[in-house]
Amino acid sequence: MSKKEKKTKTIRINFSWFYLLLVGGLFFLLMKDGVKANPQKVEWPQVQQMVLDGDVKEVHFVRNDFRGTITIKPDRIEKYKDMFGGEVPARSPHFFFLVSSSFDMENEFAALNAQLDADSQVPVVVEHESKVWGEVLQWIFPLVLLIIMYIWMFRMMNNKMGGGAGQGGGMNPFNVGKVQNKETDKNKVNVTFKDVAGLYGAKEEVVEIVDFLKNPQKYTALGAKIPKGALLVGPPGTGKTLLAKAVAGEANVPFFSISGSDFVEMFVGVGASRVRDLFTQAKAKAPCIVFIDEIDAVGRARGKNAGFSSNDERENTLNQLLTEMDGFGSNSGVIVLAATNRADILDKALMRAGRFDRQIHVDLPELKERAEIFQVHIKGLKVSPDFKVDFMAKHTPGFSGADIANVCNEAALTAARRGKSEIETQDFLDAVDRIIGGIEKKCSIITAFEKKSIAYHEAGHAVTSWLLPHANPLFKVTLVPRGSALGAAWYLPEEHKLLTKSQMMDEMCSLIGGRVAEEIINGEPSTGAQNDLERLTNMAYAMVQYYGMSDAIGNLSFYDSTGSRGYELSKPYSEKTAEAMDEEVSKLVKTIHDKTLSILKEHEQGWRAVAELLLEKEVIFASDVEAILGPKVKADE
Repeated sequence: MSKKEKKTKTIRINFSWFYLLLVGGLFFLLMKDGVKANPQKVEWPQVQQMVLDGDVKEVHFVRNDFRGTITIKPDRIEKYKDMFGGEVPARSPHFFFLVSSSFDMENEFAALNAQLDADSQVPVVVEHESKVWGEVLQWIFPLVLLIIMYIWMFRMMNNKMGGGAGQGGGMNPFNVGKVQNKETDKNKVNVTFKDVAGLYGAKEEVVEIVDFLKNPQKYTALGAKIPKGALLVGPPGTGKTLLAKAVAGEANVPFFSISGSDFVEMFVGVGASRVRDLFTQAKAKAPCIVFIDEIDAVGRARGKNAGFSSNDERENTLNQLLTEMDGFGSNSGVIVLAATNRADILDKALMRAGRFDRQIHVDLPELKERAEIFQVHIKGLKVSPDFKVDFMAKHTPGFSGADIANVCNEAALTAARRGKSEIETQDFLDAVDRIIGGIEKKCSIITAFEKKSIAYHEAGHAVTSWLLPHANPLFKVTLVPRGSALGAAWYLPEEHKLLTKSQMMDEMCSLIGGRVAEEIINGEPSTGAQNDLERLTNMAYAMVQYYGMSDAIGNLSFYDSTGSRGYELSKPYSEKTAEAMDEEVSKLVKTIHDKTLSILKEHEQGWRAVAELLLEKEVIFASDVEAILGPKVKADE
């Protein structure tokens, strides 16, 4: 490189040092008075006595301040050390006095000096101080310093937080209405549909959105309008945000990501201003995708529960969002994706066609989808060759994609903790146990009576579910305490889309099996069945109130799937109906209890054998129960 081609170095002045020097100067001015003398106040009669005693070396008097200072002779200062706390002051002046405006300084000291000889007379210095500039600086300097510090503080915050327009403005109060979105360049979104395992139906829906952005003329040529928005609905951890990123990666367009809570502020009008700013940026970068995560934070239904949780600012923000989604053209190239797991509380105006034209349900993964998700998350893990993905997919029913990712990570941590070179199947199973039940309590103190009760309790669950055709298949029973549970019976529930009354009653018998077993073995129940009874009660009320499975109540459902009732204090049924439902639930639970008691009494020998085996091994599997009770009773196909 030649000298001409060398870039000129620019010398930049760091104003931060200048500000620090100003602050240091202020502290110096404030503190320098602290190193001066600290004179003690005396009254005029005391001053007269000091002068007449010949102790005063000099008097300095400021006429316009009506204040005088006194310096004591060095050989007389010991006389006054008690007035300074027992120590001789190192600096002068030593005393000061104040007088009124009518005090005649010359005449008073002339009279005092007249009483002294020529060698003892006190010199008096009288002056008039000009304080105009001092008073001006006293007011102006702190004000200027505060302004400089204010500018410096917000400048530093903006530099640290990237406070430019469209980036939230850092802490700049003038940019508070700017949207705090995270814009990702189209070349930096590296997530594609290959990274999204499972989600077959949802993925097909969003693939078409990508095609809209890539080939809009294919649809507009036929007069079709590109959808303005799509709403991703599903439980937490199912991959809604990941799916939105995959859409941006596949479409190769700018991607604006923002949370619904970023719109809501304590300042009036800020939310609406941020909505306008977001869509202004999106139109400028079209074609692009705007992704609003957790849109329920701003899209909650308006006018609901006004007496309990009204928030006019949130409603104003929602109104602006509705207006903006109606304001841009259908073929403008801006597609809005939103995600929520609480679609039931969203405003109906937000859900209508023309704003969010499509609702894409992202459900929990099924068996095949879970296997694919496991394949994605074990790519970077050193897994044992005998590990079977299908086996783990079968043993994680109801797990979301985030749960499966957590299982894989916990399995790796467990294997590392045990000093293994590979992650084995047992490590994955232990990870599932830890995620569902909690960490294993190895030092938990349990008495022999409690351990026996827990063993028979868990055996009651296991035997009841084993002997009922519609109950979930048993996987294992354990006495190892985890979390708040002292023992547990683990099942592999079949993934039913519908549940019949017989299936629900068999599940309820399995739930109460532990309580009934305790009644048989101990003659009385214990507190160990609290969770079982809670789930049993919820299922019983659901059968009566929601699913119409009671002959006395009939085919009625009082379930509010829309959430429109909110916090209404009134119930959609009369007190008489409520009493009838309570009575039906009590009858249903008693029927379940008696049926379970009959099962355990009839197979008491096998039930006791399972309990004793559990006491011996602490962990038994379905094969152990099958060896005692025979094959599991199955329902007729």
